[in-house]
Amino acid sequence: MELRWRVGILLAIVLLSQHALQTSAVEELKEVLQDAIEAQQVGEEVTENVKAKIIEVAPEGVLTSGTGDVATTGACAGDVENFCASVKPGEARLADCLSKQQDDEAKGNTEGKTLTDDCKKELADFRIELGESINKNLPLATACKADAAKLCSDQDPTDPVAVLACLRDLKDELSAKCTEEIFKTQVEAAKDYRTDADLHSACEPDAKQLCANVNPGQGRIQDCLRDKAVSVSWECQEELFRQEVENADDLRLSQRLFKKCMGDKKKFCSDIKFGGARVKDCLEEHREDPGFSAECKEEFEIMMEARAADFRLDSTLREVCAEDIESVCGYERDSLDTVEGFDARVIQCLQDYRDELATPACKAEVHKLSERASQDVRFDEPLADACYEDRNKLCDGVQPGSARVIRCLQDAREELTYECRATLFDAEVRMAEDIDFKYPMKRSCTSEIKQFCPGIEHGSARIIRCLQDHADEESFSSECKEEVTRDQVRSNRDYRLNYRLSNACEADIDNLCAAECTPFLGQACGGRVLRCLTEKQDSIKSKACADEVFYFEKMEVSDFRNDVLLAEACRADVDKYCRHVEPGEGRVHQCLRDSFEKLTDGCRKEELKLNIIQSRDVRLRPKLNKACSEEIAVYCKDVETGKGRMFKCLQESLAQPDFGQACRAQVEERGQRMQEDYRLDYGVAQACEPDVTTYCAAEKGQAHGNAEVLKCLVRTYSKLADGCQREMSRAVRMALWEYKKGAALTGWCDADVDAIPTCQTAVANPKNRGIWSIGAVGRCLSRQLAESKPLTLECRSLVLVAAPRDTQQMFDSSMSAAAIAARIQELQAAAGIKAQLVNPAGRGAGIITLTGWVALAALVSLVMVVVGAVVFGYRRWAGLDKPLTIVTKQGDV
Repeated sequence: MELRWRVGILLAIVLLSQHALQTSAVEELKEVLQDAIEAQQVGEEVTENVKAKIIEVAPEGVLTSGTGDVATTGACAGDVENFCASVKPGEARLADCLSKQQDDEAKGNTEGKTLTDDCKKELADFRIELGESINKNLPLATACKADAAKLCSDQDPTDPVAVLACLRDLKDELSAKCTEEIFKTQVEAAKDYRTDADLHSACEPDAKQLCANVNPGQGRIQDCLRDKAVSVSWECQEELFRQEVENADDLRLSQRLFKKCMGDKKKFCSDIKFGGARVKDCLEEHREDPGFSAECKEEFEIMMEARAADFRLDSTLREVCAEDIESVCGYERDSLDTVEGFDARVIQCLQDYRDELATPACKAEVHKLSERASQDVRFDEPLADACYEDRNKLCDGVQPGSARVIRCLQDAREELTYECRATLFDAEVRMAEDIDFKYPMKRSCTSEIKQFCPGIEHGSARIIRCLQDHADEESFSSECKEEVTRDQVRSNRDYRLNYRLSNACEADIDNLCAAECTPFLGQACGGRVLRCLTEKQDSIKSKACADEVFYFEKMEVSDFRNDVLLAEACRADVDKYCRHVEPGEGRVHQCLRDSFEKLTDGCRKEELKLNIIQSRDVRLRPKLNKACSEEIAVYCKDVETGKGRMFKCLQESLAQPDFGQACRAQVEERGQRMQEDYRLDYGVAQACEPDVTTYCAAEKGQAHGNAEVLKCLVRTYSKLADGCQREMSRAVRMALWEYKKGAALTGWCDADVDAIPTCQTAVANPKNRGIWSIGAVGRCLSRQLAESKPLTLECRSLVLVAAPRDTQQMFDSSMSAAAIAARIQELQAAAGIKAQLVNPAGRGAGIITLTGWVALAALVSLVMVVVGAVVFGYRRWAGLDKPLTIVTKQGDV
């Protein structure tokens, strides 16, 4: 303990001694300065060197003219008298006064006398000398003494500018006085590169060689060197970039930008203080506003283009994303060169991993980056670089901004080079996330977003989905609808462009559709993954994914262009048969199906695939769904959607008194198509596929559209699985219910209908059909069968399959007369009846003969059983046994 006290006391003595020495040195310097100043005030020249070492960790500096100021006896003597007579010499006070006069003259704010050229040269030499050592700049050294001791004590004590460089790097942590003085040095260096010792040393040879005729001042040498960067030495480029990074947070430190944008700053950002990139951010926000000067906008966008190429030039991003860059994009940051990096690796990393960023302010800033990039190709460095030649070739003359060049590249996609097309696709994938990244749509749909999507949060394509959901509203402007449709068509050309589906279905795509596309190898997926998801949707595990796949299906059935595979296969057919049909609401699909037999094989195949998908849900049939909206609400409100259930309900409700004619027409048309191909009937397709493979393989391999598979299933009905039998019975019953002469399946009964007068009456006036005609042919044929009247073998098969299962058994030929006779004899013996009720040896094989008094009763009973069974079966089939509710009205009559 005693040893510790001794050590502590010794340290305290040392520190106090150092402080006393430093204080003594400062006081001594003040006395020397005062002597030098008094000498100059009486016109004497200071001949002895005056040395200063205010900042201990930096080498001492020899003060210019002994006072740290412009000499009053040199080239500026007359100018000092003219402009700064009341200013006390020393500590750069005269230099500041003369510099202000020089700046005012450059702005045209003075009249009369001006600084002499010799004084301007001496003043420049003085500023250059100040920059050589921090201890030569007395105001700076005095203001930053404590900050240097606290923050920069580890600098090389032999390097005269090391502490100054350290303070510039840490200026956000400095005291107010020190920050003010550091900023002054930055302003001087921005005007004249020679006042920055490191920049001057590195770039003087290049400046003499490449910019010999350029007058120093107003940053002209730096501009000249940057314009000739290809010829500039690496060391000079490093220092130029270092200065640009240090000056990025304040408009005043960019001479060209400050000069051209000061008027706009006063007009649009008058209440915004300089520093912290605040003025730059404000000007960026207003650069598209009316009245913003063209010269400021041009210069400002040059700065933005450079900033988009290297995050270090974006002081706001650099500050708010420091932690995220370290944790998420450290590799990209560390791989950058010490000069400006034109590959934007860190910026691209932040955009690609935006969901992993931990800092809200950083996420917001990265969002701005993506928004800028989506508006102007120049602010997306990878895209601008990859498409440089394509832009010059295909978009020459297209004015930058407002996404015009990007739109030009999108429209010329097929002509782009592979590198440009691939990079454009990557950019579009990022743009798919937010309406903010789709500038043309956002601009065109401003009022629609306010009207239909208020309160909906941006991101995750929520606003985009909202606009898609309301695109058919009457108040939707044509401009907005055109943009939404265009974007929708493009998003369906590759699942990765559909942000919501891509995210919701990531796991299911890996599980079900991995073989369809390998996007990480640069492969274009086209519509293959989307097609895979629709064909395997029953295997999708994620509900969110299933919902997104269904939404995609709604889009593809509405507009043929949303199905990239179908659109490509049917391009020629659409031009040939449907070129005058406006896309939307399934009109082009309907047109193609009206010419189905004329279509090319590829188009016919694609339309059939889509038709099969549509069989799952009436919502995938825009015209039918619209025509039947009221019927669905009234008769099928409790029916679950999907798996063909809603359409089945509509078919079974056709005979309802209030069933609309428009809906009936759509349902019957759809029913006729279902007769042609078993795959268009979801229930039959799902339940009977194994039986089709087993019993109807030959028919399955034939051309579809002639009901061959359905007819085969009718012929082999007794062998079918129970589920298939149920679905076939329903399908055939509905086909007979909606009988139309010449239909693919019920054509088996055309001859019978023509031969039976009562059936002919049912189809006599097809254009004037009412609810009483619904199912009339089916009832007629069933009565024909029940009354044992002749029917052709094929038609009889259809009517039997259509009948309920308990009625079918009545007419099952496998229940022979002999079997019936044997059963009756068994019952007779069990009851102890001695009279002979049947004669098994009756005339003809298998003929039952009733004898005695039982004959008449048996005959009556048989007739009653048969008639009762037929009536029961018919009523079940016709749907007449539905419960009735008796309603009693009360009140005045």
